[in-house]
Amino acid sequence: MQYGADYNPDQWPEEVWDEDVRLMREAGVTVVSLGIFAWSRLQPAEDVWDFAWLDRVLDTLHAGGIAVNLATATASPPPWVSATYPDTLPADESGASYWPGSRQHFAPSSPTYRRLAGELVRRLAERYVGHPAVVLWHVGNEYGCHLWMDFSDAARDAYRGWLRARYVEVDALNEAWGTTFWSQRYGSFDEIFPPRLAPYSHNPSSMLDWRRFTSDMLLECYLMEREILLAAGATQPITTNFMGPFKPADYRRWAPHMDVIADDCYPDPANPHRVRDAAFQRDLVRSLKPGTPWILMEQATDAVNWRPANPGKAPGVLAAESAQSIGRGADGIMFFQWRQSRAGSEKFHSAMLPHTGTDTRVWREVSALGERLAALPALPAPGRDARVALVFDWENWWALEERDHPVDIEYLPIVVAWYGALHRLGIPVDIVPAEQIDDGYDLVLAPALYLLRAEGAAALTTFVGGGGTLLAGPFTDVVDEHDQFRPGGFLTQLGPVLGVRFEDFAALGRSSGGAMGVGALSVVDTGGEAETVRFDLDGVTVTGSLHAEVVHPVGAQVVSTFADGRSAGAPAVTRHRSGAGEAWYVATMPDADGVAALTAMLVEASGARPLVPDLPAGVEVARRGDVVTLINHTDAGVQLTLTGTDLESGVDADTWALTPQQVVFVRVPASAPHPPAPTQNRTHP
Repeated sequence: MQYGADYNPDQWPEEVWDEDVRLMREAGVTVVSLGIFAWSRLQPAEDVWDFAWLDRVLDTLHAGGIAVNLATATASPPPWVSATYPDTLPADESGASYWPGSRQHFAPSSPTYRRLAGELVRRLAERYVGHPAVVLWHVGNEYGCHLWMDFSDAARDAYRGWLRARYVEVDALNEAWGTTFWSQRYGSFDEIFPPRLAPYSHNPSSMLDWRRFTSDMLLECYLMEREILLAAGATQPITTNFMGPFKPADYRRWAPHMDVIADDCYPDPANPHRVRDAAFQRDLVRSLKPGTPWILMEQATDAVNWRPANPGKAPGVLAAESAQSIGRGADGIMFFQWRQSRAGSEKFHSAMLPHTGTDTRVWREVSALGERLAALPALPAPGRDARVALVFDWENWWALEERDHPVDIEYLPIVVAWYGALHRLGIPVDIVPAEQIDDGYDLVLAPALYLLRAEGAAALTTFVGGGGTLLAGPFTDVVDEHDQFRPGGFLTQLGPVLGVRFEDFAALGRSSGGAMGVGALSVVDTGGEAETVRFDLDGVTVTGSLHAEVVHPVGAQVVSTFADGRSAGAPAVTRHRSGAGEAWYVATMPDADGVAALTAMLVEASGARPLVPDLPAGVEVARRGDVVTLINHTDAGVQLTLTGTDLESGVDADTWALTPQQVVFVRVPASAPHPPAPTQNRTHP
């Protein structure tokens, strides 16, 4: 288990470097990320290079037994780059440049930026590829974090090239984008521009490709640097740090190019759902590279500085949140950063070594965690421990949240709501695209899968036919990979397996508020309450939102009907036997009680089981191989039932009494079946 932080010795006088290493050893640090924002120190002018200080730092760390994750330092170009080469600057929708003075002020598709960054990486690689301290390469940093889209001329030129490679002929692009609408038909690729500031909404099919292009340009920057490292003879793993469910970058496409997945995760202490949300992120990054341990590259020891309000972590939370990553497959626990900065935008951001020194709670918790991780036995790699999958797809995210739909929908909250119900029950979950669904799962949830590719639909259909249980809807199987409707309407791919015919979306609007005419347009006043519908689910009154879709059973059993509104009497939830399995459809977005009730029914129907029966609220369980992690995130003591051996003490037990924020790693018999489902969850015959 690796332990450490970002280390920025270039921000400090050389006199403290030896002290840093001494304190790192005291805290149990084994590895540091070095040089992430050091470009201006390494190359203070175009033809001036200074590696002597980095030589000394690497040698000092190595002598102290500290390994290095060496960064390529390309995340923030020095001021001379943009002053000499303004074509490296990105631009906003209006074409105005983003200027230096912050970070990530580079156009990812700029040939000049790539040339300069490539030269820096080449020199670093040639100098340090064989240094004994270097155990990992860190390319760039948090790609796209602040610059979600670049609309510069460099992006324009690269976009046209990207489109030519994708479509070859402009007529094929016109067909994919449906450009006969609004007289948008293109005569050549040179007529196409990035979706800059426009009077109204852009073509949604073009916006989908633009998001693909944006993600690909960031990935190309990573791949360029990776290839330089490999050409220099790098044998160490190469990675960059992800940011969980980060909309601008399709990490599914990135993951195959990462030797190890690394992720930055900063749960908000003020978020009442922080445990669930952080667990979702950690399961997502684990699922990106199945079977391979990952690294928590950044988290905070206490407070951050970049939210409107920045409360610190309560005592014990630092270890509990770290254990959440370990339980979900992490073999590295790291922080931003080692020593708290004296100046700059992040000087209020907490660190392993605070401004106030070692006589602090943060230092004591940091050191205690380091000691505990050092003594922790080797853990099994995260395998196929989950029998339940949640479908999450970046391209669907992009298309679903584009404008001009029956109702505005936010994808991530919907997916996380369903995940939360499974998390609350203590059921392990993989988070994967539809194409990765196979017979290794018992239950699959695919909510709001608006854009469904043919390969994904085929995988879901095969899954049900082979004996699996599927939940779909609402607003699912609507468009193809170009954000166009398929012939025949909606649910054209999943309709037969779901046993329903789709008629209408029946979007729910507002219960009050009018419309104000403005010329030929209508501007809707959305000041009223959102409309809802109700239905009964095994004795639970459920409130639905977004849609009350009109679907007709074609072989499906109607589990529940809408009780009110224009859809009163119409199916709200259906269930259909298909092959050896069954498929459920929900025609609205249930509230929290409805999600919980429907999830319990699906768990019972599918045979999925929790790791621990009757899991108390606020207590979390996770499994990697034969190790189950128990975490009490509450302020009260709890007791759990699980037969196994405490991995750290060697004590065997059937019950575990956990104090507030306590973590226990329990080794269970590898062949032991999961415990039976709790009686109170058996809500469906």
